[in-house]
Amino acid sequence: MASLLAGQPVADAVLDDVRRRVAALAPAGVVPGLGTILVGDDAPSAGYVGKKHETCAAVGIRSHHRHLPGDAGQAALLDAVAAFNADPEVHAYLVQLPLPAGYDLDEVLSAIDPAKDADGLHPENLGKLVLGEKAPVPCAPAGIQAMLIHYGIPTAGTHVVVVGRGPTLGRPMALLMSAKGPGADAAVTVVHSGVKDLAAYTRQGDIVITGVGIPDFITADMVRPGAVVVNGGISWSGRKLLADVADDVAEVASWVTPRLGGVGPTTVAMLLRNTVIAAERAVADR
Repeated sequence: MASLLAGQPVADAVLDDVRRRVAALAPAGVVPGLGTILVGDDAPSAGYVGKKHETCAAVGIRSHHRHLPGDAGQAALLDAVAAFNADPEVHAYLVQLPLPAGYDLDEVLSAIDPAKDADGLHPENLGKLVLGEKAPVPCAPAGIQAMLIHYGIPTAGTHVVVVGRGPTLGRPMALLMSAKGPGADAAVTVVHSGVKDLAAYTRQGDIVITGVGIPDFITADMVRPGAVVVNGGISWSGRKLLADVADDVAEVASWVTPRLGGVGPTTVAMLLRNTVIAAERAVADR
């Protein structure tokens, strides 16, 4: 039976560092501020935003929030983005995803000030990730990498299979794992739900990381015995959270994330780390 890659101990270590860095900014009269913009009334999205602000309060980060009706429209959303761009008390912020139908996500992401991009999804910051330059890193991939490092899971020279090609997890995850440095230096294969004979690829992985948002998509027969399996994709059935990785994977993997308490806590922790880094940068640029 697989050992569990619990996210909370990893998140706690990151948040301890964030708390120290927040305190170090106090003599300069700076309180880091994280902004969130929520469009519509999607219950899981509202829950995610609430958790982010709850964690902010625990480490001394000030919360700023804008909630727009689902039918507010693109112009209203861009106005909210512009307001956070101009607010000196908001050092970093995000637009909670997914947006309701009818919104142009690419335009919204491009309108965010790259220096305040808490999610690391602005095209400029993703480009810097490709080039290996310093920039905010997307939070879910950064949290997964921190988890692998925390639990001492070797990555250098291994074969990592990333299932999913989206901009929030799959693509940046592949970039992180193939880069030089701790928790990286791997050979990476990126596949997606439409690939023929997907199991032929996933069974080659020393580490399999998923982000497709399809319940029980990765099953035990798709995993090489002894592999490390990280679930980064979720979906919902009512109030029940569903994972990409089926429960039977724990019978063959050496390590696996739990259905609850895996990547979620580390993603929030990395969001707050991006926020305090943005605040430190703002102080240095004075």
